[in-house]
Amino acid sequence: MSSATQLDLKGLKCPLPVLKTRKALTRLNAGDRLTVLTTDPMAEIDIPHFCSENGHELLEAERLDGGHRFVLAKGA
Repeated sequence: MSSATQLDLKGLKCPLPVLKTRKALTRLNAGDRLTVLTTDPMAEIDIPHFCSENGHELLEAERLDGGHRFVLAKGA
């Protein structure tokens, strides 16, 4: 059974959003979902790249007023 977690990284600048996302994913099981909220403009590039390089699935990427919301599924 998969679970969902939210990680609020608003106000953090590169590279902290990716580093904290990586750390949060280590505590999850394969298939679990992680929603990441950011305000760093570089996260729009960094989070999808991190997912593709590390075997995680980017399920959603959405621009919000002043930030982004990403939904990831942890890879195997």
